[in-house]
Amino acid sequence: MKLLVVGAGAVGGYFGGRLAEKGENVTFLVRENRKKQLEQNGLLIQSIHGNIHIKPQLLLSGEPAEAFDVILISTKAYHLDSAIEDVRPYIGKDTMILPLLNGMSHIDKLVESFDEKNVLGGLCFVESTLDQHGTIIQTSPIHDLVYGERNGEKSERITRLENVLTGTKANFLLSDKINQEMWVKYLFISTLSGITSLFRSPIGPILENKEGVKTIEKVLHEAATIMRSIHAPLPEGIEVLQKDKLIAMNYEMKSSLQRDMEKSLPIEADHLYGYLLNLANINDIDAPTLKIINLNLKIYETMNL
Repeated sequence: MKLLVVGAGAVGGYFGGRLAEKGENVTFLVRENRKKQLEQNGLLIQSIHGNIHIKPQLLLSGEPAEAFDVILISTKAYHLDSAIEDVRPYIGKDTMILPLLNGMSHIDKLVESFDEKNVLGGLCFVESTLDQHGTIIQTSPIHDLVYGERNGEKSERITRLENVLTGTKANFLLSDKINQEMWVKYLFISTLSGITSLFRSPIGPILENKEGVKTIEKVLHEAATIMRSIHAPLPEGIEVLQKDKLIAMNYEMKSSLQRDMEKSLPIEADHLYGYLLNLANINDIDAPTLKIINLNLKIYETMNL
């Protein structure tokens, strides 16, 4: 299979690099500056699971190429529109699009831009970052990419894709409940990102305060209520499980959204919270804590972007 990875950053570069390390036919769709950097230095990954230094196949947006079998999209939500236009020339009728964005609204946008059958479900769990030299630094034991048909079928094409993704030094996990897993992660991310960005704090100090724990419970309840109003497949008791997961996190854990705010970078406010609040409005659900979180993020955008 021919695989196209959009970008060669902390997420796409890591998982694409693991596939290229295995020997799969991987091309990275990159911008001019990143292309020069990769041509000069190669794709460098420093990881507790093993370092990588390879010469990657590169493609600039607009350069001619045949359609790819799989396109992996791991951009931030605010770059999705440009990513869609960048990959459009490389998508054929049988191309599988594997998005790794947080949230859910990107699925609708991809389906509208291409076709229902082109879009798989996907998510990832990985702590990785780019250093100033463009090296991907990955330090956590967790480096999982979960994917599957959104209808849960074990299709012929997903079986072929499984064969391609199996056998790397990262965990590529096929799921027959990917839609549920995406909603579960959305609930978790919207809670962790909302709480840590609201209080400008790692999770530890928030959990030490009784009102902090109550606020976490409110976010979980409000977000889960909104999701269930549109029949999102959340498991029973997921709020308790996710609260326990937050309590078990490292004291200094921060969300990536909070870290982006600390660097005065763009954030995914509309993608994560605007989407939920729009659903709440449509279904006449009160979500006061999520409104405060969203207001905090919108004020940040006004003041910093």
